[in-house]
Amino acid sequence: MKKVLTLIFAASLLFLAACGSSSGKEPNPDKLVMGFVPSQDSDKIAETADPLAEELGNILDKEVEAETMTSYSALVEALGSGTVHIGFIPAFGFVLADSQYDVEPILKSERHGSATYVAQYLVRADSPVNSLEDLEEHAGEMTWAYGDASSTSGYLFPAAQMMEMFDIESTTQLQEEFFGATTSTGGHDASAVAVLEGQADIATTFDDVRDTMEEDYPNIKDDLKKIGETKPIPNDTITVPSFLDDELTKEIKEAFLSFNENEEMIKIMNEVYNWDAIIEADKSDFDVVKETYEKLELDESVLDEE
Repeated sequence: MKKVLTLIFAASLLFLAACGSSSGKEPNPDKLVMGFVPSQDSDKIAETADPLAEELGNILDKEVEAETMTSYSALVEALGSGTVHIGFIPAFGFVLADSQYDVEPILKSERHGSATYVAQYLVRADSPVNSLEDLEEHAGEMTWAYGDASSTSGYLFPAAQMMEMFDIESTTQLQEEFFGATTSTGGHDASAVAVLEGQADIATTFDDVRDTMEEDYPNIKDDLKKIGETKPIPNDTITVPSFLDDELTKEIKEAFLSFNENEEMIKIMNEVYNWDAIIEADKSDFDVVKETYEKLELDESVLDEE
């Protein structure tokens, strides 16, 4: 397991080396860095998150900087090294961070009144595949697009579901035999676009990524059809490293919870990650993700793509 986790973090170590030295894991740093992952367009996230950082800084009386990371694993490593102090990180990212470092999920998102969501499978409207069961008939022929091998909804839960459904023993077999090819796109919307433009035959994304893309692709719900979904997945987290001062962690938590009463801030949270509200979180909320990960035992060849 340690060897696998080392491979997950290898690429992000290179990224961090280029960014300069860490904060030294200061319990009460003068500047806080919020890390985001590019589940959608990176430039849009970076632009939208700036007012969020500014408001948080005003409440905490500290400088707060928003930074969009290169991948989920880069954010995990940044939380561990102290270069990021507040991580907007999905459930699988939290599980990875918790297995390697001492971190705490202080909050999580609520969408449509729920603390969970599902991953979906998208194909073109004219695809002969109309259900997950139909995939077996086209084994070896289709190209699978997913955002990131460390993504809970983009990869982990769909991979586990397909391996169980079709009695596939490893993620290498899933990618190299069950599918003709795979492509790691870097984001959920990019995966949908890959199918839309014929670069892939099937995409796995959060449900429903098409809602966030209708402005740029008005006919996307006609052009792409949903053929299935996974079991419920815990929503994204706001995670902090445990080396932060307890009082500072409490203040960060209270500041974010206060955004529930701030219409402008909740609108920003919704624009960044489709959060409707911010609610309390506990480590036990993510046990199902940890169990899925341990059952899956991601192969080195898959994680080495990151």
